[in-house]
Amino acid sequence: MDMFNLEGKIAIVTGARTGIGQGIAEGLAEAGADIIGAGHAPMPETEAYISGLGRKFRYYDIDLVKQDGIQGLVDYAVREFGRIDILVNNAGIIRRQEVLEFSESDWDDVISMNLKSLFFLSQACARVMKSQGHGKIINIASMLSFQGGIRVVSYTASKSGVAGITKLMANELAKCNIQVNAIAPGYIATNNTAALISDEKRSAEILGRIPAGRWGTPQDLKGAAVFLASKASDYVNGHILAVDGGWLAR
Repeated sequence: MDMFNLEGKIAIVTGARTGIGQGIAEGLAEAGADIIGAGHAPMPETEAYISGLGRKFRYYDIDLVKQDGIQGLVDYAVREFGRIDILVNNAGIIRRQEVLEFSESDWDDVISMNLKSLFFLSQACARVMKSQGHGKIINIASMLSFQGGIRVVSYTASKSGVAGITKLMANELAKCNIQVNAIAPGYIATNNTAALISDEKRSAEILGRIPAGRWGTPQDLKGAAVFLASKASDYVNGHILAVDGGWLAR
């Protein structure tokens, strides 16, 4: 199990206050990593859990809809811990509207956070990782990296882009001993999917297609994240790992 040991590793996890980001941050800390939680609001529950494990947690306040704070986050991580071993690009937003009514502002906000900030934070961290001689970047993709979906055009565009960026960065950074991969969660019960869960008809349709017969939870992502953050995945590069209860197989 030493291949999965993250003892002493430093991980930045964006959007770790609740949901998938919180579950992944907790999972990495359980495996031994210290965590910097980056986002626009404090993360007291995440901090309490990770501190309770005896791991270090630092909250960094950043608005990832914009890119002007990215270098400050990277500089803080290096100043506080001396290096960056793992980056998890989890933070994301979604806007729902019919395609004929979708607004430019909803397009711009989603693309800016989900795609533009993801790339430039990855770029900044990769520069540090290259100087260290190693690193792991884990992007959070989606079922909509593979499918079109409905009423979420900018989210679908962004998550399709995440899949492409993951593969491109993997190609270019492999020579630096940096592995870049993505996790594509299926239908996970989080704030972002609350509207779907509350829609009885849509929720029933979704459940009817999931072979596992249930919505996923943030805890279901822990194992995949630890794998992609650890030495166990040193020869895995440019892969998009679906954690979906079998959704794509149906």
